Amino acid sequence: MRIMVQKFGGTSLSTVQAREHVLRHVKRELEAGLSLVIVVSAMGRRGEPYATDTLLDWAAQNGNALSAREKDLLLCCGEIISATTLSSLLEHEGIPTTVLTGAQAGFVTDDNFGNARILDVRPVRVLEQLQSGRVVIVTGFQGQTESGDFTTLGRGGSDTSATALGAALHAEMVDIYTDVNGILTADPRIVEDARPLTVVSYAEICNMAHQGAKVIHPRAVEIAMQSQIPVRVRSTFADSEGTLVTHPEGFQDVQTGIVDRYVTGIAYVSNVTQITVEVPGGADRLQLKVFKTMAENSISVDFINVTPLGVVYTVFDSDSEKAIQVLQEIGLKPQSLSGCAKVSVIGGGINGVPGIMARIVESLTLADIQILQSADSNTTIWVLVKKEDMVQALRALHASFELHL
Repeated sequence: MRIMVQKFGGTSLSTVQAREHVLRHVKRELEAGLSLVIVVSAMGRRGEPYATDTLLDWAAQNGNALSAREKDLLLCCGEIISATTLSSLLEHEGIPTTVLTGAQAGFVTDDNFGNARILDVRPVRVLEQLQSGRVVIVTGFQGQTESGDFTTLGRGGSDTSATALGAALHAEMVDIYTDVNGILTADPRIVEDARPLTVVSYAEICNMAHQGAKVIHPRAVEIAMQSQIPVRVRSTFADSEGTLVTHPEGFQDVQTGIVDRYVTGIAYVSNVTQITVEVPGGADRLQLKVFKTMAENSISVDFINVTPLGVVYTVFDSDSEKAIQVLQEIGLKPQSLSGCAKVSVIGGGINGVPGIMARIVESLTLADIQILQSADSNTTIWVLVKKEDMVQALRALHASFELHL
């Protein structure tokens, strides 16, 4: 049995016209002889009746007192409505279907309500229904604890549901359908000449996702990479195959010629605050004090530079006031710079290549953009800039690495 997993996001299901495109993609793969598992998100976005954010707003307007457990029960309704709607449409077309909740599909999670982690996937019922010739529609974004409580997987959880099911079923492919035509070299709302990528590596797209590109959830990519399941990011509203996410060795199979590029894309995270804690002459256990205090107060830190004289790191603007306060309470004198943006240059070919950082510095210097901080890894170089310089920085770097070609 050749299995494919298709995941359709909220915008792919929110209108009659969009759902017609979904039916077309389903029929095409069935005609190709594939057995289909379809993972769905809740329909639409905030303001539309069944969207996740609309359900959250509803709870807020009616007492705003739901516990995390009960809130997950409410949020599971959105995907159930999507799944049963799609089931009805497919049955009308003569295509037999079975709808399964995340729990019925075999997703076992921990009890971290609102952001549960998958512990196991036991797709016994999914396989039974596939073997009987039915299309299986699974509610994404949700699972169940060993004790039977419903859970949700956090933002982007339907992507994670899709790749985890693909791995458990040994699927040939996981297709993630969205409202953009694959993965682009940059955010097209900012960089007008951003272009679609035919193929990217797991590491590249995982870094792009972590650094602000919102096309696919990074945890979903990590699961696909561990299981070596290929993933395509495609547009619901087009027939092109979008972007293939795979190992670098697979690049040759999908393109003419060898892919030889240093940089794949530019991403960003805005609204961050840079925090600097320094003590003249150094201070014993300063770094431990700082980061232990952040952890104890559930403040996420990023972009970390540690020296013998102090530390520099970033937090989200929304956490900055609290971060400063708790550092002052333990006797430290932090300095902060709010309204910053983290700009990332990402590419599997960066590692070991001289001149990449020089080109970044040159392009930003020529654009009169100050670099506040920098760091790097095997596939990414990050620079921190002021938020008012972010757009110009993205465009300058995109042009400098000729990503529009």
